[in-house]
Amino acid sequence: MMLNVPGSEPSSPICSAKGCRADAVWVLAWNNPSLHTPERRKTWLACEEHREHLSGFLGVRGFLKDVVPLSEWEAPDAP
Repeated sequence: MMLNVPGSEPSSPICSAKGCRADAVWVLAWNNPSLHTPERRKTWLACEEHREHLSGFLGVRGFLKDVVPLSEWEAPDAP
């Protein structure tokens, strides 16, 4: 019998929170305006438990641009 451990599938995106191995369900799109062009988007992934914490971390710095369910995320085309 196999256990279903979050993040155990090889292709399962996992949460970006330190030490978390849970499946990601959110994409947090952000950029640092002092380093990135306005259209550039970096991403962190978040599980349900860490979405608010990671969003707050980016938001207080003015970096957070969007929070989208992983199932709906479309990465921008690469140049």
